[in-house]
Amino acid sequence: MASTKDYLDYILEQLSGLEEITHRAMMGEYIIYYNGKVIGGIYDNRFLIKPTKSAKALMPETPFELPYEGAKEMLLVENIEDRDFMAELFNAVVDELPAPKKKKK
Repeated sequence: MASTKDYLDYILEQLSGLEEITHRAMMGEYIIYYNGKVIGGIYDNRFLIKPTKSAKALMPETPFELPYEGAKEMLLVENIEDRDFMAELFNAVVDELPAPKKKKK
């Protein structure tokens, strides 16, 4: 099942307090970027985030889920209604993620 544009819009609204949030559609799903880094995505209308040390510390009881078959497990963000928590989560996780790779010309 592909994710809906309405769910994407809801997640983006919850993240509206953060600058540099972007997204990209990919095969019916959405990849979410923060400060140019892939932080997570929307898969089957579930918001999943990369399982960094900070993300696991902020959400210790959160289940791991597969975004799609063959992918690495990610953490399901269940507290999406709390904008302050979402901002804290994104700000904690972004520093642990690698910088985007430069594209070859």
